[in-house]
Amino acid sequence: MTSATATPTDLLAQVAESTARFDASIGALTEAELAAPSRLPGWTRGHVIAHMARNADSLLNLLLWARTGIEIPQYPSVELRDADIEAGAGRPLAVQQADFTGSAHRWQAVATTMPAADWQAVVRNRQGGALTADLVPWMRLRETEIHHVDIGVDYTPADWPAPFVARLLPEAISDLSAKLVPDATPTFDIQATDTDFIATVGPGRPHHTVLGPAAALLAWLLGRSPGADLTGPLPPLPAWK
Repeated sequence: MTSATATPTDLLAQVAESTARFDASIGALTEAELAAPSRLPGWTRGHVIAHMARNADSLLNLLLWARTGIEIPQYPSVELRDADIEAGAGRPLAVQQADFTGSAHRWQAVATTMPAADWQAVVRNRQGGALTADLVPWMRLRETEIHHVDIGVDYTPADWPAPFVARLLPEAISDLSAKLVPDATPTFDIQATDTDFIATVGPGRPHHTVLGPAAALLAWLLGRSPGADLTGPLPPLPAWK
């Protein structure tokens, strides 16, 4: 797949801003808060932050692949990815923050010096899907924004930047529509009450409409909210990713 909306340069500024917000939230934690459960089942805040550092390194691998033409997998293996997160989760706060910041800076340094032609190089994500390198900044932005909510501090879906919500909302609908089992989840419309966005989730004729602010709709579709701030029947949804 290829990107068709924001350019890599546009997204790099958004990633830098998102990273700074995430970093500030890490810095505001205490050691006890770092070890407390996140909003992701089975993960502490330390797990989420360790994952974010390793994710930056994994996306750096994809940029280096695009620049050099030498295949560098995003992660060597699923097992090593999981082991690295587990090993990093219990580290002291200062070590966690330094790792997060350092990995983000390494990624950003390579991304900001990418030759224009290299953004069109084809690489593969950890699931084996082919994509052009100009989608890698969007992958990082999704991680920083969604997982900032997941660490369970004061950052909520309502704080997501409007351009981020506007791009991810139709993407999430497309992904979920492909997963819906018609007999289990009836097709439905979603309609944003704060923008003109409306779309159908699932195949065929919609049975009802779910309404709410665009960010609240996105949070529910991503499994980051039970949808208490939405109106309309809320059918069960498959996991987004």
